[in-house]
Amino acid sequence: MARSHPLLIVAVATTFFTQAYSFSTSPLPSKSFSSNLRSFNPNTILKATSSKSTDDGADDHDPSEQTQRSNEPSISRRQAFRQSSLILPALMIGTNPQILLKPTPSSAILVPFSDEKQTIVITGCNSGIGLDAAARMSKRGHKIVLACRTLSKAEGAKKAIEEEIGGGDRNPDLIAAECDLASLESIAAFSKGLKEGLGPDGKIDVLCLNAGLARNTAAKDVLRTKEGFELTVGTNHFGHFYLTQLLLPMVKQNTGKIVVTASAVHDPESPGGGQGSLATLGNLAGLEKGHTFDMVDGGSFDADKAYKDSKLCNVLFTRELQRRLDSSGAGINANCFSPGLIVGTGLFRDQNPVFTKLFDVAATNLLKVGESTHWGGGALEYMALDKTVGSKGGFYYNSPPGSSKYGENAFGDQFNIDQVSKEAMDNSKAKRLWELSEKLVGISATSSNA
Repeated sequence: MARSHPLLIVAVATTFFTQAYSFSTSPLPSKSFSSNLRSFNPNTILKATSSKSTDDGADDHDPSEQTQRSNEPSISRRQAFRQSSLILPALMIGTNPQILLKPTPSSAILVPFSDEKQTIVITGCNSGIGLDAAARMSKRGHKIVLACRTLSKAEGAKKAIEEEIGGGDRNPDLIAAECDLASLESIAAFSKGLKEGLGPDGKIDVLCLNAGLARNTAAKDVLRTKEGFELTVGTNHFGHFYLTQLLLPMVKQNTGKIVVTASAVHDPESPGGGQGSLATLGNLAGLEKGHTFDMVDGGSFDADKAYKDSKLCNVLFTRELQRRLDSSGAGINANCFSPGLIVGTGLFRDQNPVFTKLFDVAATNLLKVGESTHWGGGALEYMALDKTVGSKGGFYYNSPPGSSKYGENAFGDQFNIDQVSKEAMDNSKAKRLWELSEKLVGISATSSNA
């Protein structure tokens, strides 16, 4: 069948390539290329082929410190498109089956971290970079709290890690727990259970807010959380916001860290963020009206924009959180990061699985603009354990596309402090987002407020 439709394969695969690439951190595309792809209609190709054949920082931090560190030559989106138009059909036709093999995982962890045992909470760790990071840090001897949407998913992650690193005297210290970020009730129950489980003197060294949800960009229906929030923003922002409020008293003062998994698509001037709908929270009109908002800016529902908006919320939240932590003198540092384009994760579970796999192979193995899940897990581990990262807060870390080719050596080099979007630098908007978030999740002013 694939041999009979090379044009269909190129067209549809390229369409998915563009859609999925909106989650990436690649160089800026040309406007003409972007507009051509936005106007492409795969149905035209489907009709044509079917008639011929039956055969997806804080205020007191200097923004100038958030500089772009990439000195690497990077592939443009136009180049990627041209190469994919040749490579993707070859994958389907099978002219080189060897390239369909899974990429070889990075070698043993090279980055040195403190051996002092820490308690680390990770959301969204039953798959993708969360599971990889949990396994990495568990292997180092840390206590890992696996906070997943369901208890069965958390127990599955626990079993997978135990099978990978257990045996002999290496018994990983893992706690499996349910924490559905689309339910404030579930989050509250998780927080209460964790406090009881760790005991009165139990403290959290690192809180990793990693879970994320991205709906199919073509979705038109507005799905909602248990409390009525639009599902994407409700999960990615409000869920983590509420969890942070409840667990903050347990985070160690003076040494504690909070890590937020964001994305470069929060920035409309980034290549991924510049594709499709653009992130902007406007004047927060949707949130101002109440919890039944469709979009944060008050507009009509747009699944693509909702995800990008949620990532912008993540960055604004991180910066405002750090401002409040600094004001309170807590000595806790919060940072966010983009793990890059990683197709082989649960984030793309709502996309077409065939083209997700196809794009994963092309972007990661062939075009070298994507990152491996193992490398993304290393990025999360680096954010959580590196002392340099933990010594300051309110920053955003990012890397040029394809940085996983440098392995662990990229952390602190290619993967480093980067500039956030212009809107993410709006301190007044960050503060107002925080205030509205408190109101909507039902939390009154806390000691972290300023």
